[in-house]
Formats: sequence, structure tokens, C-alpha cells
Amino acid sequence: MTSHPTHPAHRLLSRAHSPTTAQTLFTDRVKNKPLILRRPRAAPQERVLPAQAETATAVGEGEAHLGRLNRVWRGYVREVLGLDGTAGGNNNIKVVSAQHHGALLASLDYHGAEIEVVRCACVGRVGTRGIVVRDTKFTFVVVTRADEVRTIPKRDAIFRFEVPVPEGEEEGTSPEKETRPPQQPLVFELHGNQFEMRAADRANKKFKWKSMEYL
Repeated sequence: MTSHPTHPAHRLLSRAHSPTTAQTLFTDRVKNKPLILRRPRAAPQERVLPAQAETATAVGEGEAHLGRLNRVWRGYVREVLGLDGTAGGNNNIKVVSAQHHGALLASLDYHGAEIEVVRCACVGRVGTRGIVVRDTKFTFVVVTRADEVRTIPKRDAIFRFEVPVPEGEEEGTSPEKETRPPQQPLVFELHGNQFEMRAADRANKKFKWKSMEYL
């Protein structure tokens, strides 16, 4: 008694071919065919965006590059405030007031400034110190001395930065001048709530006095 094929593929092959040919095709093409459960994938390649590449390059150059950037910024600030004699200022008079210099300080470009968080709604950010590599509308992106990139929101934060004062050039030397202690840097505090704008927008903006009731 001839047994009928039970596999659906075998039955279909038996309709189109002789029993011997159907059995051969079923054995070679169906029964012994390897079953690939998962196709091997090539290892994905990490895509580096242009902005990430530039940031990685800037950070990779290390503390020497950031130190040069900060020195350029300090010279730029002294020139804006007239402390180097190039803006009609006098090196021997180091008087900076909010009335005369407040608008200049508010319109500065802070790329390259070394800032420190002295007050913040998030206490975990207090004490963070680094050189600004990006000054966006709502955040400062800084590189710390540990070569870490930190993004600090301006909202509800107070930042402190210093501007070294150049020594005045006086004629002659005296023992009193030689023993005179170096001048202390000018220390400023920046309120992030009043500073939520891009550096390019601050350059042409006219600032007005505002109350700070949140203090």
C-alpha cells in the first residue's frame, strides 16, 4: 500500500512531478535546506556630526588652548572697559561703576570667559567653574579644569567672573612701589535670569535698569 505524503510542500510537488522526482526535490530543497534564523549584521559605524567634531577637537587640545582663549577674552574685556588706555581710559584710575560700565558688561561676548556658579536653584551646580565655549540663549557650555564639558542653564543662577587689572605705568621706581601688593582683580556677578539672550543679540541691545525681586 502506497503511503501518501503528509507535508504540504511534498503534496504540492507530487502533483507536478513523479513520486521519485518529488521525493528528491522535497529532500534537497525543503527537508535539508538550512534555516537561517537571523541574518548577521555589520557593526554599526558611529556617526560624528560636524558640531560634535569641532567640540571634540576644541576639548582635545586641552588646557593650553583654553588658557589662550581666556587670555584673549581678558584683553578684550579690558579694552571694552577702557582699562588698557585704548578707549580713552587711564591705567592709573581703576574705577568701574554700574552707571558707566553696566551696559558694556551686559553686552559683552562671554566666549572665553572663566565663570563660576555661586548661586543656583540646583545646589548641585554651585561651585562649577570653567571656561565658556558656547554662550547660547538659555545656557552656558563650559569646559572645566578636569576637561569635562558641562551645560549650565542661566535660569535661576548667578555667575561670577573676574577681570585682572593691568598694573599702572609710573615713572621711576621706589621701594614703596616695589613692595606694593598686586592689584586685586575686578569681580562681577552675572544674573542669569536677566541674561537669557544670545551674544549676537546682546551686542546691539540697549539695556535698561530692572528690578530683581527674586533676590
